[in-house]
Amino acid sequence: MVEWKLVETQPHSLAKRLRFDRAELGGALGDLGVFIPLLVGMVNRCGLQFGPALFCAGLMNLVSGLIFGIPIPVQPMKAIAAVAIGEGLTHQQVLTAGIATGAVILVLTLTGLIDWLNRAIPQSVVRGLQLGLGLKLLIKGVEMITDAQVLIGWDSIGLGILCTLVVLMLYGSTRIPAALLVFAIGLIALVASQPALLSQTRLGMTWTMPVLSDWSAWRIGVVHAALPQIPLTTLNSVIAVCALSRDLFPNRPAAPRRVAISVALMNLVCCPLGGMPVCHGSGGLAAQYRFGARTGGSIVMLGVAKMGLALLLGGSLLLWLEHYPQSVLGVLLLFSGVELALVCRDQSSRIAFFVMIITAGVSAAANMAVGFLAGWAVAILLVQGVMRIAPPADAPNDPSS
Repeated sequence: MVEWKLVETQPHSLAKRLRFDRAELGGALGDLGVFIPLLVGMVNRCGLQFGPALFCAGLMNLVSGLIFGIPIPVQPMKAIAAVAIGEGLTHQQVLTAGIATGAVILVLTLTGLIDWLNRAIPQSVVRGLQLGLGLKLLIKGVEMITDAQVLIGWDSIGLGILCTLVVLMLYGSTRIPAALLVFAIGLIALVASQPALLSQTRLGMTWTMPVLSDWSAWRIGVVHAALPQIPLTTLNSVIAVCALSRDLFPNRPAAPRRVAISVALMNLVCCPLGGMPVCHGSGGLAAQYRFGARTGGSIVMLGVAKMGLALLLGGSLLLWLEHYPQSVLGVLLLFSGVELALVCRDQSSRIAFFVMIITAGVSAAANMAVGFLAGWAVAILLVQGVMRIAPPADAPNDPSS
């Protein structure tokens, strides 16, 4: 009996940590709805080098898959990407923001503050952050589908509806990965609508080391991009992703300290080389799990593919990603948001549900940092008895509320 328990819960089994099959490959594609638009946006708007950024992201995928053994994602840092694309930051400012964020996360980890935050933040607040992010992904996915503004075409509302039906019909299927089939439909639509891309594709990649000695680039990068990113990274890329990993992989969850060190080192190593600022996000983990990923093998395959494409095609691949149907990426994003929101259904008590909804609502309307502060404040007030969430007079007594 004891021997069976040891074998069943052993998290270091190679078969449990790394598996390479169709389901894992399909799951690896689940997060492309976030990855591709942000990468392309920073390349076109900020001058980030596409080849090095893609290669470094792939390398971090490979390392993360081997270390964690679960499909933990490597995503662009959303706050930095949003500021960079919106304000037109230079690539030096983007890279310095990533370095600064990585340094702060490393300090938080070495001082033990990450572990303290993980213990101190109520689960209802974490669930609210996940629900808020899930709703944001869902809404963004719908917007990407409807932004096509045409009903029929190679990038259209009709194509988005078709891919949505494909995902629904293959829900739960292990024989035919939905994300793999949807991505293939997008490629067919891309080649059909842009046949000239085949002749424009060139082999090879250029890689120029960035110069980061300009103090003004550091000042703008830190103030404009790193400061709003740091709380988002701490909450979503460390605390929330670890909480989600405990739900999805109870026998092999990701530890907050290891995840935080991973986020810090990814940016401290890759950003000076020209790689974009990246993190681990709960939305990406939910997306990859939703489309079939169960081990680190999915992330290893994705990393090898990114590195290979970066070395083989370099900047030419950017043309393909720029014209890839947004309606197809929107479908992947939509179902990623649904999967992330579904993990919040365990908040059954009245108080916990109230805190979760407040956190999610403020996070979706403003940002995750403000939502976190609002949710935590409400949770503290409820615990101290300052606020009361009373059931209706005619409602039965519920000891959990």
